[in-house]
Amino acid sequence: MFLMSLGFSIILTGVWPYLDKLDKKAGKEFMGYVIAANPLAQMLFSPLVGWWGDKRGSIRIPLLSTLALFTFASGMYSVLEIVPGDRKIYMVAARFLVGISSANIAIARSYLSAATKVVERTHAVSMVSLAQVLGFVVGPGLQSVVTPLGENGVYFINLPVNMYTMPGWINVILGILNFILFLPWNFTEHRIAIREAMQSEGKATEEETLKSIKPDNLAAWTLICAFAVLVFNFVLIETLGTSLTMEQFAWSKAEALYYMGILMSTGGVVSCITFCMIEPLCKRFNERTVMLWGGFLFMVIGRILCIPWGPDPPKIAYVESLDNVTNDLNGTEILGCPSTQEWCFYTPQLTVVQFFIGFGFTAIGYPLGVTLIQTIFSKVLGPQPQGVWMGLIVGAGCASRVLGPVFVSVIYTRFGTYHTFGITGLTLIVSMIWLQIVNKRLVPLGGSALKNEEKPDTEIPLVHLKSNDVREINDA
Repeated sequence: MFLMSLGFSIILTGVWPYLDKLDKKAGKEFMGYVIAANPLAQMLFSPLVGWWGDKRGSIRIPLLSTLALFTFASGMYSVLEIVPGDRKIYMVAARFLVGISSANIAIARSYLSAATKVVERTHAVSMVSLAQVLGFVVGPGLQSVVTPLGENGVYFINLPVNMYTMPGWINVILGILNFILFLPWNFTEHRIAIREAMQSEGKATEEETLKSIKPDNLAAWTLICAFAVLVFNFVLIETLGTSLTMEQFAWSKAEALYYMGILMSTGGVVSCITFCMIEPLCKRFNERTVMLWGGFLFMVIGRILCIPWGPDPPKIAYVESLDNVTNDLNGTEILGCPSTQEWCFYTPQLTVVQFFIGFGFTAIGYPLGVTLIQTIFSKVLGPQPQGVWMGLIVGAGCASRVLGPVFVSVIYTRFGTYHTFGITGLTLIVSMIWLQIVNKRLVPLGGSALKNEEKPDTEIPLVHLKSNDVREINDA
């Protein structure tokens, strides 16, 4: 989970200057296509890979196949500088292949649900979500760490190693390590959830158990949509961060990469602390309550704080066309908000303080929201094979990652910060209202949670949580 998230986020802050280096005329709109290629492929292939895992009854072959593809695609991204032809198209192709490989998140989450009991699910999902979110926030930090290599860097066995290609080489190394870890002598699969359901429902076979339990489709689809909204708002910040700070604060490429890397890394630390607080919070409060008033509300505050309140417009960078012109005739980097974006002349500047505080609220709200959505989602589905369903929720998150870069390219570039953060904040508020309406249906499927609280199965223990799921059923 960490690797797949890292594969997406590690290039986010560096893709803009890397694309500029490969093709001076590519432009910011094409950057949106480069970033969107990964989640688009993941969105298309997640349900298919999930179905593949369900059909086989095992996740090993799908995982090994996708990890091999991930390693190849990451290497392809890192050698673009020495590949002849239209390099920006090759960059899109490399990111698309990484997206296909990342579809294995669906079967990873499906296996997590199959290998844990209901009362263990919150802790288990929070740990896996921690790995995934850390991948998102550590990626830009790693980009910051390799920035001292510079644009030119060095060549190792005729392969380019610089601040743009090193993230790809890091992915290659981690991909090989993950492939080794999932080989048969390192990883053994277990199915616990269905045995728990058979015991609680008093059935003799898995088939009888699955026929007797039907998930709440409205609750499941509500959580899928809520997950998509949260991911959209988080990815928006990661995608927009570098270009936003360059334009609003007149930072150079190197400064933007450096400071955004530090900010993302700090956000990673905050997210780690938040993940550690999820289990204690859910013992004291209902999971749905923490999800709504911790996750979603903090995300709303983060969006509101990013609506500009500076006294004056940002510094204007006078350029002659909509092309990606980043240097003047003397080779000096042009800093500020491009004059081709009309809103730069009259929209107040976003201040550094409000941007950092807004990001802090996002770093707390996002892990709370996505972890508990996925926890509740797996409980709502019950013990059935969840590969396709997990493919759908992963695909919904990927759809948000596709729309995020496009949203930046269209709404931010043409209309500015007011429209960008106003619209995204509205999507969060609408989601909160609908989740409150269907709140009583977001409970574990059947009575298995209650039965396991009364009579725990000590033969398959993982983590013991005492009261959360009982309280959810009583509330319903």
